[in-house]
Amino acid sequence: MEELDEEMIQFEKDHPSKKSGASGNGGSMRTVAIALGVAAAALLVALLVMMGKKNALVKDLNIDKQNLTNELVALQADYESLTTTNAAINDSLNVEKEKVGQLIERLQKTEATNRAKIRQYEQELGTLRSIMKGYIRQIDSLNTLNISLRNEATEARREAQESKRQYEDLRTTTDQLSKKASAGAVVKGRGFNLVAINESNKVTDRSSRSRKLRACLSLIENSIAERGWRTVYIRVKGPDDVLLTDDSGKVFTSGGEQMIYSASREVDYQGEEVEICIYFNASQGFEKGKYTVDFYTDETRLGTAEMILK
Repeated sequence: MEELDEEMIQFEKDHPSKKSGASGNGGSMRTVAIALGVAAAALLVALLVMMGKKNALVKDLNIDKQNLTNELVALQADYESLTTTNAAINDSLNVEKEKVGQLIERLQKTEATNRAKIRQYEQELGTLRSIMKGYIRQIDSLNTLNISLRNEATEARREAQESKRQYEDLRTTTDQLSKKASAGAVVKGRGFNLVAINESNKVTDRSSRSRKLRACLSLIENSIAERGWRTVYIRVKGPDDVLLTDDSGKVFTSGGEQMIYSASREVDYQGEEVEICIYFNASQGFEKGKYTVDFYTDETRLGTAEMILK
């Protein structure tokens, strides 16, 4: 700038008549320079403000993502706490728990700035919550029903004992009638089924993916059968026709015969049809071939089922 001023002074000396015009030019250049500097400063301030807002927005979005993650983890814990003796509901609960786990994984892999995906996950969370509320109502209803049925069974047994005392003199006749009715009072089964389950609790026909076997059946309705807790036993045989057990040597008696069984489950039978499933785990895994399962109660053999693993 000093060199420019010196040149202007020398120009004025050489061209006295143009002094006034040169002075005006110098003022214009200074004005332009000042205006450019002010504009640059304003742009810098605006840029800093925009960056600050962006950082604040990203921080808020990350907080929203973490809050959503926390809600999903809490929902997952709520699903884990739901328990019931109903095998079908338990299977459905396992499916929903897997959905929650998969949603958490997808959320963790999604950037917080992807608002569309985050909103989608929030909607899925709402759906999973609604589904869980439905299961809670079902389980509460089943629990209430079971309590009522057990109370009815207790009252029925008390009345039976009272009747026995009152009609002791008719013992002989009663015994004869009981023998005739005993065959019809035996609980029978149907719908026998055997499948293999993988690590995700899904049905598979691959031996390499099989982690446990699920054997299901229904105890059919029998109004004259004794009500109360019954144990259903399964005997699983592999492709070599050898009984599969957990090496604990568990023994039961059915029809007067003692046998070793693979697994068992108790069920509260109240004379109405009830479906149950029994699971068997094999630590050594499962080979290819045909598997068979026989179902028993303490009274009789109920039926059989088979499957083939590839």
